[in-house]
Amino acid sequence: MTMTTSQAVHPTNALLTPAEVAAAFRVDPKTVTRWAKAGKLRSIRTLGGHRRYLESEVREMLSGFPGGEDSHAWLARGSGLPDAR
Repeated sequence: MTMTTSQAVHPTNALLTPAEVAAAFRVDPKTVTRWAKAGKLRSIRTLGGHRRYLESEVREMLSGFPGGEDSHAWLARGSGLPDAR
């Protein structure tokens, strides 16, 4: 499998669930859905009608969110959810 230029620049542009985005921002998943409906966060609809969010856009939004720096750590691990503490 060969890698395209865009894949080399952006190796992963994973899709995140509302629960994963909510965990990063430490809000309720319904808040994430409200943000999407209000146009504050772009969502992609799956064939089943579920919302998914581009990881790159979530990271960008996190950089301007209070406490967002801490949330980058779980995104970097790729686990999808923060560690239980």
